[in-house]
Amino acid sequence: FRAAKAPVVLVKVGFSADGGDVLKTRVDAPNPPGAPPANWLDQPAELPSRAGDLHIVKRQWGAFYGTELDLQLRRRGIKTIVLAGIATSVGVESTARNAWELGYDIVFAEDATSGPDAASHAHSFEKIFPRIGRVRRTAQVLAALQ
Repeated sequence: FRAAKAPVVLVKVGFSADGGDVLKTRVDAPNPPGAPPANWLDQPAELPSRAGDLHIVKRQWGAFYGTELDLQLRRRGIKTIVLAGIATSVGVESTARNAWELGYDIVFAEDATSGPDAASHAHSFEKIFPRIGRVRRTAQVLAALQ
């Protein structure tokens, strides 16, 4: 992406140390109590950040709501986004649905995405993603950037 002068956006979940900005709703399966570990927002060594990368901290499942992601993409003239990441049926799917509602073309890098279990991951890729974007392998995505 960087070689093609395409922006790289790194999205992380982050909350204040006291957890005051954590969404508190009545649900059947709440998140565990307490704050994430101190190193929660550290950039993994396996995914190094470079100058010019966009860093988005989200406080919801999707990366668009309550962040400046849409603004930053539009100011750069971005119309197509490639999504990859963890929690396929949660964060990736929520971000994808938001992106689709905002009018972005979406490409899903299937082999660069993972979920908490095979069934939910498969459901997203078989039932949801083909209806709002294009599902591709990483090699196909990289070849299209050439």
